[in-house]
Amino acid sequence: MSLLLKTLKDELMILKDSHLFRYLNRVDSEQSSRISIGGREYISLCSNNYLGLATHTGLKESSMEAIKNYGNSAVASRLVSGNMELHERLEEVTAEFKGTEAALVFNTGYMANAGTLQALADERDVLFSDALNHASIIDGCRLSGAKIFVYRHRNVDHLRSLLSMAAGSGYRRKIVITDGVFSMDGDIAPLPDIAGVAEEHDAFLIVDDAHATGVLGKNGKGSLEFFGLTRRDIIQMGTYSKALGSFGAYIAGPAEVRDYLINKARAFIYTTALPPSVIAASIAAIRILQEDHEMLSRLWQNTMLFREGLMGLGFNTLNSETPIIPILIGDDKGVLQFSKRLFEEGIYAVPIRPPTVPEGGCRIRTTVTASHTPSDIEFCIGIFEKVGRELKVI
Repeated sequence: MSLLLKTLKDELMILKDSHLFRYLNRVDSEQSSRISIGGREYISLCSNNYLGLATHTGLKESSMEAIKNYGNSAVASRLVSGNMELHERLEEVTAEFKGTEAALVFNTGYMANAGTLQALADERDVLFSDALNHASIIDGCRLSGAKIFVYRHRNVDHLRSLLSMAAGSGYRRKIVITDGVFSMDGDIAPLPDIAGVAEEHDAFLIVDDAHATGVLGKNGKGSLEFFGLTRRDIIQMGTYSKALGSFGAYIAGPAEVRDYLINKARAFIYTTALPPSVIAASIAAIRILQEDHEMLSRLWQNTMLFREGLMGLGFNTLNSETPIIPILIGDDKGVLQFSKRLFEEGIYAVPIRPPTVPEGGCRIRTTVTASHTPSDIEFCIGIFEKVGRELKVI
């Protein structure tokens, strides 16, 4: 055995001994509120399909029509021959939906965050990032080469003090970046206060709205609509792959930002454009969301029912304010056992362990969707109570 394979084997054994080894479960059905794994049906409590659009007939029909008209692939990057009418239409629809001057489609949320930060910042600049920001933001900050300050989670006073400390240090650009909805805790960034502090210090503000798009706001437009923020200089990242049930991501903001990213964002420049079927599904998803407000109502009714049920039993759901509802377990061995027992009882909800969350912060990260029925919610609450008491979590 080569040295490389031996060291990999040793490290994998360490992960297994530490209860941190990960493996893939295969889903054998469409991604809805109920899924099939190994020939058995489970209630899914861990997808990001918040509105249930991943299986919507309108998205399927739009995808198939796009394949008939445009084929299976864009076959090249947007800057070569991969830029199609559908890509430009989605960007127009997205900008209108988000209330911005322009938008640019990226292949994934990870690429959008990493590519944007790499393009906008370098060693001459300084970034201010929330301590619980998504891994794609953390990696994007590192890739940029800029000076990085990490402020305490949702702590505007700490952000202000760091911005003040950096003032007069000769940095070219100051950029504040935060998740709108934090993907592991389900809480919401205090955007009005963050935007105010950023403006005081002449800093750009970037908001990762991946888990807020299609979820927050009266019309599902995200964090800025939720707070009533209308500033058009705020840069918004979001995805089509969660509440919108499709795939891909976007950066929405001023036209100058779009043009700059087309020329400078390596994650945009050096990748084949998304296929027509995916782009058409995203266009359809935004249209359906704007036409059917009942989806949002069902989502939030289910969210309140499930969260209140869990809290009433004594589970610690941290500071969740959204359909992302974590159940804090604590240790890695305990969270694995809890997830295993849920699985045996017909609920699929995976354990979240370090390094995704801090040591001692292991949890079952549940997500509620509009496609869950009230009886689904009641069943899940009953099973959580059973398993929680059995394992002495409550």
